[in-house]
Amino acid sequence: MTTPARHVGISLGMIDSLSDGLGEFSTQICEHVARIAPAWREQHGVRFHLHMPARWHGRFGDQVGYLATSKLQGYWHWQGNWQHRRRFDVWHGLNQLGRIIPPLGTRRSLLTIHDLNPVYHDSEPQARKALDKLRRRLRRFDEVTTLTHHVEGDIRRHLGWTGPISVIPNGARDLNTHAQDAVPGIVPGRYLLHLSRMAASKNPQSLVDMAALWPQQALVLAGPRTGDSDRLAAQVRERGLSNVTVVQEVSDAQKTWLYAHCQAFVFPSLTEGFGLPPLEAMHFGKPVFLSRLTSLPEVGGTHAGYFDSFEPQAMRRTIETETPRLLREGLAIRAHAAQFRWDRAAEAYLAIYQRLLGTTVSATPR
Repeated sequence: MTTPARHVGISLGMIDSLSDGLGEFSTQICEHVARIAPAWREQHGVRFHLHMPARWHGRFGDQVGYLATSKLQGYWHWQGNWQHRRRFDVWHGLNQLGRIIPPLGTRRSLLTIHDLNPVYHDSEPQARKALDKLRRRLRRFDEVTTLTHHVEGDIRRHLGWTGPISVIPNGARDLNTHAQDAVPGIVPGRYLLHLSRMAASKNPQSLVDMAALWPQQALVLAGPRTGDSDRLAAQVRERGLSNVTVVQEVSDAQKTWLYAHCQAFVFPSLTEGFGLPPLEAMHFGKPVFLSRLTSLPEVGGTHAGYFDSFEPQAMRRTIETETPRLLREGLAIRAHAAQFRWDRAAEAYLAIYQRLLGTTVSATPR
């Protein structure tokens, strides 16, 4: 007797990039799912379908199906496949952004909430509006996952969610063996590094202000070209800060080179659901300096230095005081970063799918 096929949908929603934090998370989960998809289909008749913008269809191979996202899917109770009227046994929304809810007829559903950053950096009316929107969306989901216990507390406190929450930390890639490409004009081993999209919530302004009072210390701010990075680069030019370099449109190979050759990594972010760049720097055994805000202390643990103040001289003192200790702990820092593995994170999500399906799948291929 043929076992009826069961369907798991995994939705990237309306994200527009695979190169930022949400994109990295989505890519890692989808790549792992694509690897195990043949075994799940053969053993249990489970078929995976990736819901993403049409331009990315095929990116994860032919062992998974693809569904196209549309903004209109946020405005009605849509069905996953209009032609075949497919019903999903499990639907996983990979992020909390947008309005898209599980398709009509979905049996069990799961939403990953990465952060509630509007609570920390939006005005009160804007934050209330964002939370109300997310509460409405949450009514369509059975379970929630998140990345840290800090965000778990935020979800309980600010959204009033009383349902199940699973905390599944992200992985962080070890880039030590990846290709490197030197960034012209940067002297290896002589600079502090900050890597982000340079939005105000990442607090790069505090680093620029510190560099202005520490002219003998080089600072590199790297990330994609955005309006924020353009404004920061213009400010650096206007202030004549020759010790500050803003590197825009940094490639993966350049990013790896910057991690490998920095003196320390500085990340005074004001709001983080997790924080991948600090862990990527830790894989190189680098001293890492973080704010004490939101999820960062949970991720950095005792293996990072922390800014107790964003006053420029206080930040400099923290770096100068803590760097010797962190340099001595290079091996422990690498070991700490190695605990955060993408295969472990992906397997935790698969275990939830198994539970929701009522299925036990034998060892999945690595």
